[in-house]
Amino acid sequence: MLERATIALCLLFSLEASAVAFDQSAAHKIDERFRDKWSAASVDPQWSSPNQFWYRRPLAGQGEELVLVDCASGTQEVVASDAHPKDTQPAWRPEARQRHARARRMSPDGKWRVEAREHNLWLKNRETGEEQQLTTDGVEGNDYEGRVYWSPDSTSFVAMQTKAGGDRRVHLIESSPGDQLQPKLDSYHYLKPGDDIPLRRPKLFRVDEVKEIAVSNKLFDNPWEIGEVRWDPESEHFTCYYNERGHQVARVLKVDAATGDVQVVVEDKQPTFIDYAHKHFAYYLDDTDELVWMSERDGWNHLYLVDLESGDVKNPITQGEWVVRGVDFVDPEKREIWFRASGIHPEQDPYYIHHCRIGFDGQGLVVMTAGDGNHRITYSPDREYLVDTYSRVDLPPVVELRKTSDGSLVKELEQSDLGSLEALGWRAPERFVAKARDGETDIYGVIFRPTEFDESRKYPIVEDLYAGPHGSFVPKDFYTIHNQQRLAELGFIVVQIDGLGTSNRSKKFQDVAAKNLVDAGLPDRKLWMKAAAEQYPQMDLSRVGVMGHSAGAQSAMAALLWHGDFYKVAVSSCGCHDNRMDKIWWNELWMGWPIGPHYAEQSNVTNAHRLEGKLFLIVGELDKNVDPASTMQVVNALINAEKDFEFLVVPGRGHDTFTPYVDRRKRDFLMEHLHATSHRAVESTTAENH
Repeated sequence: MLERATIALCLLFSLEASAVAFDQSAAHKIDERFRDKWSAASVDPQWSSPNQFWYRRPLAGQGEELVLVDCASGTQEVVASDAHPKDTQPAWRPEARQRHARARRMSPDGKWRVEAREHNLWLKNRETGEEQQLTTDGVEGNDYEGRVYWSPDSTSFVAMQTKAGGDRRVHLIESSPGDQLQPKLDSYHYLKPGDDIPLRRPKLFRVDEVKEIAVSNKLFDNPWEIGEVRWDPESEHFTCYYNERGHQVARVLKVDAATGDVQVVVEDKQPTFIDYAHKHFAYYLDDTDELVWMSERDGWNHLYLVDLESGDVKNPITQGEWVVRGVDFVDPEKREIWFRASGIHPEQDPYYIHHCRIGFDGQGLVVMTAGDGNHRITYSPDREYLVDTYSRVDLPPVVELRKTSDGSLVKELEQSDLGSLEALGWRAPERFVAKARDGETDIYGVIFRPTEFDESRKYPIVEDLYAGPHGSFVPKDFYTIHNQQRLAELGFIVVQIDGLGTSNRSKKFQDVAAKNLVDAGLPDRKLWMKAAAEQYPQMDLSRVGVMGHSAGAQSAMAALLWHGDFYKVAVSSCGCHDNRMDKIWWNELWMGWPIGPHYAEQSNVTNAHRLEGKLFLIVGELDKNVDPASTMQVVNALINAEKDFEFLVVPGRGHDTFTPYVDRRKRDFLMEHLHATSHRAVESTTAENH
């Protein structure tokens, strides 16, 4: 068996395609047909005053004209090319990130300095030069960090003692380095799910008494992270953010500087996961002893106002069946928040981003953008106006001037005209919505057809799949040429779908992925394609392929393993095929900790024997994002299971294997096994037959 496997591997490593190359000229010529043949409307405002700006408008033939806009009067006029004001003011750029205390050695008053020696802390009086050893429990592998968090009055500080985690290393061989003949060996630190992680513990010290104040670890005994250390202005307490390993508990803790007593200020618990990596926001209001806190505790991602003294939630700041996508600005003086939201216009696609503001008390919500599309904005220097550009995959950019006070429209500045582009044969993608497996939830996606679409033909379907729970991935903005369109030109109908388990909808929607990455929303994707094919009979459900990269590669192969009755062909590049083999933070966040049997049960390696259909595996030999051994273990399992497949190792490439050669091989594989024929090829065949 070993000899047979070795021979098989040698054959699989061959870089020669087993099938003939297909005509892919249509994919390349789409750029020649449409790129630089049309330009979308755009406005880059140059502010000469808080209520006046100018911008350059390209002309249809060549050149440009200068447009002057007066916000107060709502007027817009073309002026001489040299008539614009020479001095400009910067647009207001919102900044929501709050600076936390920086760890440092020197006390704020300059009198004291903390130093780390032989794993322990020493305190030096810079006025007298006297030194005293503060700690003796620091040892190699459990030592103190030299930089500490000082209280504003220089009487106390918080130091972190860190127990070292595991030192797992991944080893890679660069087979064909450019600077020498012989291969190179590379090695790097890379923790995987279940590995020991560094454990940080906050230790509190009083400088005037030269002693440690005992702080119980009970409320932060299993940290994934302890961070955001902040002292209150009076130096009476410090707070810190605690994210428990397993990501089901998050707390803001307050520690009394005199006694070391620990109090829970905010606590979130979830039976599935808390998406700390993408939905964590905390803004401390020192003057009023309050906290703006982001949470999905009510099933939607919203903001809350918390009393830091009592720990009580004063009120929800935002609420409803929509989500906060991010905070742009917190204004403590006006007690309001400027933020991005999606789903806030219930009649629109729930992924479209809109820009809003609201009071700390949850009153006075203003949705400052309105158009049916995805929005990007810039502000006037005084925040009184915004220039809003919105689009959809089927709607080119529209640019509007609006007031921030009430979101009212001042003037439409520009609107793109697709006429000349459509005259060249350009075809817009189509937005499509169908129900999920529960029969209630709307699933959103996009359909790409060949520009020379023949309604009398049947077309194979290729799904461009990525199902990572950290985001949503169906394109929402307008582009002249989407990459999926290039593939469609070869005789496919290409679709992209956000199934259950992805983000930016309700917590229930995303929770489908909890300890269940193998699901990948595949049942919803199948139903979506079936609904689309019922409306559009040109979609051939007997020829469905899927392609994915990274986590999408894991899902693409899983489509053949678990849904081989529907998906017939898969291209899987740089996949994390077993979540125990991939980076620790991403996989423990969704699959949980400790490592349970579900990790192995959902592995593409464990289930390789289930393979049905045609599979093409690709990996970069120098991938430092996903351990290439994950793909190699799938290869080994497929060989042991007597399964046929194609495999390509790309020398010298890491996680990015998107080279012209690899792209061609992917397209060849899909065209061969889904029997795709581009319009150009059909015309050629017809001409030959005549």
